[in-house]
Amino acid sequence: MKQKLIWVILALATAVQATTLDTGASFPQALKPVLQEAQAAHLAADLLSRGHYKPIPLDDALSTKIFDKYLKSLDPEKLYFLQTDIDRLGVDRTLLDDAIRNEDLSVPFEIYNLYIHRAAQHLAYARTLLQKGFDFQRDESYQIDRKNQPWPTAETQVQDLWRKRVKNDWLRLKLAGKDDPSIIRILDKRYDNARKRLSRITSEDAFQTFMNAYTMAIEPHTNYMGPRAAENFGIAMRLSLVGIGAVLTEMDEYTTIRELVPGGPASASGQLKVGDRIVGVAQGEVGAMEDVLGARLDDTVALIRGTADSTVRLDVLPAEAGPDGSHKIVTLIRKAISMQDQAAKAKVYSVTEGNTMRRVGVITLPSFYEDFNARQHGGEDYKSVSHDVASLLADLKKQKVDGVLVDLRNNAGGSLRQAVELTGLFVGKGPVVQERNANGDINVETNIRTGIAWDGPLGVLINRASASASEIFAAAVQDYGRGLIMGELSFGKGTVQTMASLDQVAKSAKSEYGELKMTIAQFFRVNGGTTQLRGVTPDIAFPVFVDAADFGESSFDNALPWINIKAANYAPVGDLTDQVPILLALHENRVRHDKGFQYLLEDIVQAQQLRKKNMMSLNEADRRRERDAQGKRLAAREGGAGQGAARATGSALQDDGLQVDERNLTKELAAEKTRKSAKDVLLNEAVNILGDEVSLQTNNFKLAAHITSTSPVMVMELAPHN
Repeated sequence: MKQKLIWVILALATAVQATTLDTGASFPQALKPVLQEAQAAHLAADLLSRGHYKPIPLDDALSTKIFDKYLKSLDPEKLYFLQTDIDRLGVDRTLLDDAIRNEDLSVPFEIYNLYIHRAAQHLAYARTLLQKGFDFQRDESYQIDRKNQPWPTAETQVQDLWRKRVKNDWLRLKLAGKDDPSIIRILDKRYDNARKRLSRITSEDAFQTFMNAYTMAIEPHTNYMGPRAAENFGIAMRLSLVGIGAVLTEMDEYTTIRELVPGGPASASGQLKVGDRIVGVAQGEVGAMEDVLGARLDDTVALIRGTADSTVRLDVLPAEAGPDGSHKIVTLIRKAISMQDQAAKAKVYSVTEGNTMRRVGVITLPSFYEDFNARQHGGEDYKSVSHDVASLLADLKKQKVDGVLVDLRNNAGGSLRQAVELTGLFVGKGPVVQERNANGDINVETNIRTGIAWDGPLGVLINRASASASEIFAAAVQDYGRGLIMGELSFGKGTVQTMASLDQVAKSAKSEYGELKMTIAQFFRVNGGTTQLRGVTPDIAFPVFVDAADFGESSFDNALPWINIKAANYAPVGDLTDQVPILLALHENRVRHDKGFQYLLEDIVQAQQLRKKNMMSLNEADRRRERDAQGKRLAAREGGAGQGAARATGSALQDDGLQVDERNLTKELAAEKTRKSAKDVLLNEAVNILGDEVSLQTNNFKLAAHITSTSPVMVMELAPHN
């Protein structure tokens, strides 16, 4: 079971931001916009004023909204700017529209440079505290979330905020067993590395931050992507790239190999392994070696990527070597790499009920991906979620599964066309979703390509992070009566975006202006409703992890409203109305006796209490009591043969006070593996519910309608089949 909810909040909510300078308070050179960025802003403004679903004039009113969004994106926790800064910057509150139209970005860059300056000041002060130490017997608290607090009015207030922030970092390490010299070394190195990262911020970073403040001031899902961000978006959609087949991470200024993709050039060479550090990259057989020690990770990745069948040479410091150890040169031929770990996957689970065993196939979809270019060029075997799922369904049918569960948790969407075609695999040909453009014209998106690949019992598992295309699919399955929707209320994103290349608009042959992801329509369910704001309501609701006010469409102050339109011409293919109450009773009865599920409810309650309290003690004795109580709760949850596994999981999830790049890579990967292998309570229960549905449809639950909350629990054991 995933016992990490509380720890995640403790670890992430209190981590020091990766933007600090050394105690000498040296500042990076002021950033300046380049000509292409100013031109890109103007091009984007023209497109947004003409083509957006919710066109808003670029005037002083919008400029004010951009200003507020910009400050919020730079300093969301109000830890850098002073109120005097806000007052001074506020003079330019209505000038950002002029900056965009006149292609003069000096004002937004002035704001960004002040942010860097303030971050340097305040974080440099934080670093000086390391030599002074802290009194952990004092009764004081650290506020976890400051986004709703006022801006500090004096430098002394900011210093006190940072004193508590650093004190909390120190206390986390102390509670994890580190001594004071080790803590000073870790935090000093952390802040120094953060200083170096701050100094590597580019004008493209500043421009993209400003442009997204502009686009999101219009509507939450309109975004600007610089050339590199646009390239990465394309990679994510087609799940392929050309490179060496290595997952890289930054650790202590080194670009470090975190994972080797099976079958990729790096793995096949036999010359590289996890933990090796890349300190130089050269192009071709004779190109000059470029030093990448201390370089930005994305810059190093850009050097390693290239065209298929081209040569790249790497200067590698082996994992076991010290900083002054011997290097080796590794020559590789770049190849197309398929990102299979992010593609659809399937696993079969068995559900035992008495003497009967049901087999449920679980298909996990991380996103609705599609290789747009390959499809446009007429290929039939291009990478897409509908193609992959069709193949998985064919295999599951060979394994004689009784039901199929589609897991869409944390699936933020992707291709609308893929949502339509995926729906067709379960519903067949017919309307799937309706689109209304800015003129009010309605188009019904109909599946005509895919036939039914699975006509048996179907379930869909969603959570609050299931959005957009995920909601289209889940809503269509629900409206057609085709399957059971389980989980949390979904995100509530009911808008359609398109990618617009600013390079094409400018008729530029080079990639220099970036792309605009722009909302052009709103989508509606075939029954005429919309998922906008309200999301998809599950037939069987699971515990809610996050507050809708903090995450989801309803958390945006400028989201489009909920409306409905006329239903499309469609005919339901099933009706689960009579089954839902029975399945709900079985579910409630089972989870009442399921320790794992009850533990999860306890964790959720505790997390909600922590969020509501929004304070963390900085008194060591208090924190140790809290830590010990949490440890006892975890230890008490498992007994007998399962106790060792519980301890291993608890150890992997225990807060060690470190950031990701500070941990031993081998131990970090092992802990990650443990976390991934932890029992997934919600998935298991969804499989159980689908097993119930199979039994209902095969008339094996003759007395199911009479089940009450006092009935004996029906025990169902789950076992995955590899």
